[in-house]
Amino acid sequence: MQKHLQTLGTLWCVFGFYRVVAAFFGYFVFRAMAWRHFGGPDWPFGMHGQGWMALLPVIVTMTLAMAGLALFAGYSLLQRKPWGRVLAIVAAVLSLVKFPVGTALGIYTLWVLAPMSSAMEYEGMADRS
Repeated sequence: MQKHLQTLGTLWCVFGFYRVVAAFFGYFVFRAMAWRHFGGPDWPFGMHGQGWMALLPVIVTMTLAMAGLALFAGYSLLQRKPWGRVLAIVAAVLSLVKFPVGTALGIYTLWVLAPMSSAMEYEGMADRS
């Protein structure tokens, strides 16, 4: 399990960093598209520029919150925090809907950390300081 924890911690940190980059990239691309293309008379969905722009902060905030959770889970696994296993399991369940990378990472995390034998082994390795 020691090898898996190091791998999981690193993967969660990389996934969190990827989500931060994706949030900022998506924000700027969406802003550019909304500024240039949304809201014109040929936009088929009836919701013009201001409506879409109102959703943008919500989407970016949720993406950054999930990125923060991923980074925090990765850090807690790498540092062997006592609560790191539970946090990583929660992050794994939430990431299952982020197909395909989040789904794969979530399944791997649950496969490594969810069994009761993993709980006992992690408890023995956890840093209590």
